[in-house]
Amino acid sequence: MIANLVQLAAEEEQSPLIPPGPELLVGTIAFAIVFFFFWKKLLPNINKVLEERRAAIEGGIEEAETMKVEAQSVLEQYKAQLAEARHEAARLRQEAQEQGAALIAEMRAEGQRQREEIVAAGHTQIEADRKAASTALRQDVGKLATELAGKLVGESLEDHARQSRVIDRFLDELEEKAEASR
Repeated sequence: MIANLVQLAAEEEQSPLIPPGPELLVGTIAFAIVFFFFWKKLLPNINKVLEERRAAIEGGIEEAETMKVEAQSVLEQYKAQLAEARHEAARLRQEAQEQGAALIAEMRAEGQRQREEIVAAGHTQIEADRKAASTALRQDVGKLATELAGKLVGESLEDHARQSRVIDRFLDELEEKAEASR
């Protein structure tokens, strides 16, 4: 058994985890060359790209903040203009209502004036027609009364002055009777 252990110990000197010396030296030199290449060439480019990306992100954030402030300012201006436009629309609407009310009042007054003129003209026309009818009626009644009186009396009542007096007296008596009956 001891012989087996010695043999195992001799084999363990050549462990697969620990490479032989020359391989270890070549691997370390290769690693140093690759590390130096990365450190001198690749690492500055990576840092440069990372710095540019960081600057772009920070610039984008700052630009977004600026745009947000500007948008807020534009929104406030829009709200102010909208409020002013609403106020102006309300004022214009009020003015239109006042003008409409004034126009309606003016049109009513004009209509009232025209109605009064028409009524006055109608009264004048009625009065003129009444006078014309009265005159025509007096003449017709006078002729008929004269003819009737002439037939009753049997003589002609052609005397114009006398005829007028008789007619006027007759019509006056009729008017007095009509007024008394009212």
